[in-house]
Amino acid sequence: MTPSASLRRIGAIFLKELTQMRRDRLTFAIMVAVPVMQLLLFGYAINTDPKQLPTAVHAEESTPIVRSVLHGLENSGYFRLVREVADPRESEQLLASGEVTFVVSIPANFTADLVAGRRPELLIEADASDPVAASRALGQAQAIVSNALRNDFKGPLARLKPGREPYNLVIHPRYNPEGITQYNIVPGLLGVILTMTLVMITAIAMTREAERGTMENLLALPARPAEVMIGKISPYLVVAIIQTLLILAAARLLFDVPFAGNLAILALGLAIFAVANLALGFTFSTIARSQMQAMQMTFFFFLPSILLSGFMFPFRGMPGWAQAIGEVLPLTHFLRIVRGVMLKDASFTDLRWSLATMLLFTVIVTSVALSRYRRTMD
Repeated sequence: MTPSASLRRIGAIFLKELTQMRRDRLTFAIMVAVPVMQLLLFGYAINTDPKQLPTAVHAEESTPIVRSVLHGLENSGYFRLVREVADPRESEQLLASGEVTFVVSIPANFTADLVAGRRPELLIEADASDPVAASRALGQAQAIVSNALRNDFKGPLARLKPGREPYNLVIHPRYNPEGITQYNIVPGLLGVILTMTLVMITAIAMTREAERGTMENLLALPARPAEVMIGKISPYLVVAIIQTLLILAAARLLFDVPFAGNLAILALGLAIFAVANLALGFTFSTIARSQMQAMQMTFFFFLPSILLSGFMFPFRGMPGWAQAIGEVLPLTHFLRIVRGVMLKDASFTDLRWSLATMLLFTVIVTSVALSRYRRTMD
């Protein structure tokens, strides 16, 4: 065998592989899109020092000194004042629902007590269920308030500058005051594991029917598309229940994660979330032509889910466009539900928007899956 003949054969196989790659457009597109997605997400969306965190204010007076404090917090870049509340119960609900990360409370007569040297309390409550999101801002809070009041302590108030601060800054981390990482990570793992397994298992199971030639048997049955879909995904709901029980047991027994809330709310969120992922896997199976393509599509969905949902990195620290994408993903809302129930004792009212968003996602994806499967049957 001459070297030239060997090179010709290698070249022929090379061209054959290029042709096959060009025909398999879905695989080629995913091969190109995944690295681009990783570059964009890690380069632009991921931020381990979150700023512009939503903050509610409960101020019982509005004086120049109070306004200086609030402007200082906002100008620091860590706090973004989004709500003014008049009732402490509203502040509690905002923290429990995750709508805000901080609540700043300034009592009545704060200015008068400060001027009189009575060291009034300035309270900052934080949603510390994600310790990474809140810790940096809380660590800078004392310096931020001190710098904000520096220009006010002039003339008759110059006497307030020397010594310790003329106010008492009280920082109250809620839901995870010790900042234990497992309290945040372990409940989140429930959503991540269910996303990975349910989407992939369903997509592969349906695609396997087509590869093995048994899809024709399904098409020959007098079953409607919805009946086929329900029958195919129902066994995997049992798998989801078993996985959930194992993870919750491990969270309690191995990591001592508290369970402060209502199990019925978590069960409702789990049911909607599981059906959403199973329906998405069913949809992928109607697009993919092989099990390999089904796995690739699953990974293409799983990557943004794990990066943009708030599981690995603080959700509020991401730019607006990344948060907009994250709000579409069911994992984002399920994480709010499972962490809200387990750590915050969040009520149905606190979590209603996350439940409604997941339900809407489920309805849309299910409709797409049934529509595509119906065309396949025709």
